[in-house]
Amino acid sequence: MPKILILTAALALPGLALAQGTPAANMTMQGAQMTHSMGAGQMHGGGEATGMGTGMVTGMGTGGKPAGVGGSPLSEPGQSAFAAIAEVVAVLEADPDTDWSTVDIDALRDHLRDMDVVTIDSHAVGTPIEGGMRFVVTGAPDVAPSIQRMVLAHARVMNGTDGWTYTARKTENGAVLNVTVPAADMPRLKALGFYGILASGMHHQPHHWMMATGQRMKMD
Repeated sequence: MPKILILTAALALPGLALAQGTPAANMTMQGAQMTHSMGAGQMHGGGEATGMGTGMVTGMGTGGKPAGVGGSPLSEPGQSAFAAIAEVVAVLEADPDTDWSTVDIDALRDHLRDMDVVTIDSHAVGTPIEGGMRFVVTGAPDVAPSIQRMVLAHARVMNGTDGWTYTARKTENGAVLNVTVPAADMPRLKALGFYGILASGMHHQPHHWMMATGQRMKMD
């Protein structure tokens, strides 16, 4: 049988100790071997490293065929929101100190739905303003609440980062986001546009972790 080699990336998330030797850092999956080498092609058993979207590295089985996960030739769980939830659940289940009374996976799922809906089903129009850009983001009645939650939360979290100023307000069918930046950053702002700005910043992973574990992320 081909060997299965899976590397689960440690998550630098608030409230979770992933130091070497902790259960979460040493998380294993049934039928899998852990490898601590990230060097290109340096996998135990001679497997070739292949990066996965969920932070996993899957080795190659005999005959050059992908080893996959759990005896299956597949490694992709099927959908990005599902994969994000699976990643959180795997970390929680690997930690014997997890307080399951505080875990709220449904809250994380609702937020991931907002992310998906805004990215796919909203419409954003950017216009120049003094020192920046204004983005008018609109959507159908079932999309507008997701736009409002995402835009206002992102503005609160990112305001002041790298000298960029974010202000946002709700509208009947969405939200308006104003972003002003130093003059040297104007080309980057225009290139990013609304969706690039929404995806910027490394707060998403900590936010998702805090949401799933029943914590409130400080937004101001």
